[in-house]
Parts: sequence; C-alpha cells; structure tokens
Amino acid sequence: MPSAPPASGAKPLSLGVIFLTLYIDLIGFSIFFPLGPELLKYYIAHESIGGLFATIFAHLQTIAVATHAPAMALGALFAGLLGSVYSLMQFLFSPVWGARSDRVGRRPVLLVTIAGNALSFLVLFFSSSFTLFLLSRVVSGIMGGNLAVAIAAVSDVTTRENRAKGMGVVGAAFGLGFLTGPAIGGLTAGFSLLDRWPGLAAWGVHPFSVPAGLAFLLCLVNLVWINARFTETLPPEKRGADLAPRVRNPLRALFTLPDRTLRRVNLVGFLVTFCFSFFETTIAFFTADQLNYTPRQLTMVFVHLGVVSILTQGLLVRRAVPRFGEKRSSLAGIGLLALSFIALGLSVGIARSAPLMFVALTFCAIGSGFANVGLTSLVSLYASPEEQGRVTGIYRSLGFLARAASPVVAGVLFFQAGGTATFVVAGAGLLLPLFLGLALPQPHK
Repeated sequence: MPSAPPASGAKPLSLGVIFLTLYIDLIGFSIFFPLGPELLKYYIAHESIGGLFATIFAHLQTIAVATHAPAMALGALFAGLLGSVYSLMQFLFSPVWGARSDRVGRRPVLLVTIAGNALSFLVLFFSSSFTLFLLSRVVSGIMGGNLAVAIAAVSDVTTRENRAKGMGVVGAAFGLGFLTGPAIGGLTAGFSLLDRWPGLAAWGVHPFSVPAGLAFLLCLVNLVWINARFTETLPPEKRGADLAPRVRNPLRALFTLPDRTLRRVNLVGFLVTFCFSFFETTIAFFTADQLNYTPRQLTMVFVHLGVVSILTQGLLVRRAVPRFGEKRSSLAGIGLLALSFIALGLSVGIARSAPLMFVALTFCAIGSGFANVGLTSLVSLYASPEEQGRVTGIYRSLGFLARAASPVVAGVLFFQAGGTATFVVAGAGLLLPLFLGLALPQPHK
C-alpha cells in the first residue's frame, strides 16, 4: 500500500533535521580517518606497560611484522581496529533503535541517541587514556545506530514516487559528512590546547581534543534543533508492535524476514559495502606507498570524493532515479563502481598517475552514489510502512557488519599482494552483487 504523503508543514523541517543528524553522525564516524597513525604514536608514548593498549599493541605488532611494510601495516591495523569497533556497535544496535522507533516514534529515539553521541564526544575530549578513548568510540557506535532511524524518517515524509529524491538527501549528507569529518580531523589535529594550557593534561585533555570538542558542539546544536523543531514523522496509527529481543539479533532478523526480496536486497547491500570498504581501508596507504602522498594531499582525495558525492547524490541521483528506476540505477552504480576500482588500482599501482587516479575517483563516487541511493530506496519500497524502522535498521546494520569485517580482509590482502591486486579483487567482487541484483523485482508505486 502506498504511504500517505506527510503533512505539508512537517516535511521541510523533518528533512532538514534528518540531513543534519546524518551529517553529524558521519562526521563522528570519519573524523579520525586521517589521525590513525598519530593516535598510535601518542598512545605508544603515553600508555603504561601492561595496560589495555599495550596488550592490543603487542597483538597488532605480531601481525604487522609478517608483512613487507611493518610500520605502515601497524598503523593500518590500528586504524582498522578503531573503525571496526565503531562499525560493530552500529551493526548490533541499528536494528534495536530502528525497531524501537517503529514502536514509540522517531523523535524520542533521535533525542536519546544524539544526546548519547554528544556524551561520547565529551568523553573523547578527556580521553588521554586509551581505555577512555575506546569507550567513547563504543558509545558513539551504539548511538550511531540512529542512522537507521533517520533514514526511516525519510520514508515517513516522502511518497513512494519521491522516495529516491528523499534518499538523495541522505546520500548528500553522507557525502558531506565524509568530506567534513576527515577535514576537521586533519586540519584541527595540529591545534593542541595543551600548547597554551598544559595544566589541562591533568583532566585528560590530549592533543586531539579539539576535533572531539567540535564534534561535541555540533551534537549539541543538533539536539537543541530536534527538540525545538522536529515534528514526529510516524503517527501513532502507523506504529508497529515492539519486537521480541531475539528478533533484534541482526543476522537472525535478516534470515527471519518473510519476504525473499528483502533478504536478497540486504545481501546485495552487504556485498557492495564490503567491497567498497576495501577502498576506505587501504586508499591512504596505497597513495602513500605509490604516490608518496602526505596527510595533507590525502585530505584532498577525501575532499574530491566528498564534493563529487554531494553533487551526485544531491543533484544527479534525484533526477536520474525517478526516470530510470531504483533497480536499474543501483545496478548501473554497482557496475560503474566495479570498473572504477579496477581503474583506480591500475592508475595508482601501475601508471602511478595522480590525474588518472582523480578521474577514477570521480567515477567511483558517482557509481557509489547511484548504488547507495538506489539500494536504500529499494529497501524502503519493499518494506511496509509499519516496519520501515526495523527493516532499515537491518539493512544499515549489515552495512556496518561489512565495514567491521572488511578491514581485516582488505588489510591482509593489501600488505600481502599489494594495492593494485586489492582494488582489482574489490572490483571483481562487485560482480556478485551485480548478478544477484538482476533478480530483484521492480517495486510497486
């Protein structure tokens, strides 16, 4: 049954708040992308022997010495660990928050989770201890499960015919978040409060407190705005019954979905995210190894990707998907992404050409935009109005599971076989979700 259009007064406010929520969550996810090596150096110098960090560091070092570039591999493993912890928490809690929002509404869940995110950044601000740092990332990952709630709210305030346009807003927020997060982390890491007020070290302030403080302030702005302006998008008559705890297990929930189409599109999304995470995990080390890129030059890579992603998902997708359909758009995006990964591996690893790399990155961002918006729209269209939060939560949680598992595979492949082989494997791996996606039906509108 097509969903009823939202009240005319609620739609602009809701989409604006949803955009900001997603934007800030993605900043939290990506703000430490360029800081992995520096964080590692800091905790090596400041953590005591025998603590949690020393234990983890010893295990990572054992793995890294078996590679051809131990120092680089150690930094990659450390950054991958932080990303995996964050993504694992989102995998576990996205269905919980999604299902809860189906029961009580989107607004209260967003308020709780954004307040929790603010708390995580406040802890991060004072986390000179690695244990506190890790705790902050765990809390942030748990509360970051509200991405599913925000995406479900988009489904609430858009008609089925305009669902892809709404998901284009989601995609633009993702692109802007991945642009802003690494930029904040990279550009503010050199500003340490301890240089001016060294006494703050006694309170746990560290050289990376400034980006954490900025993210905390953004969360507060978002929290105040939602409390003041957000109109509930899910009316009481459309709310479903709460789910039993056993169904909230993401993998169990996937396999117990009665709709085979929903199970298939979730699998396609998982495989696409798994392969795309190869890029997120290794691009910094690939460009440093082959093109001698510095952190500042790497920031330009993320800026380029973010700008193209925003233009793609905010403009191209919003116009193309309604014309060509969600299925064809997503399949075209997956195919373009596969070719772009192979081209990226060859341009950096063989040609060692920065201009060719940026061409490949452009098509990579375009392909990713069409694939993500198309697949997210399909998930929403296949689900009934009463279970948007639950189904979207399952879809998002599987994406985070892919992001938690992929760094291990990509890292081992990169440091054993090289960057070119890694990107070729990722591109070839996308052929599987492309094949599976061919059997997806056209959604009813």
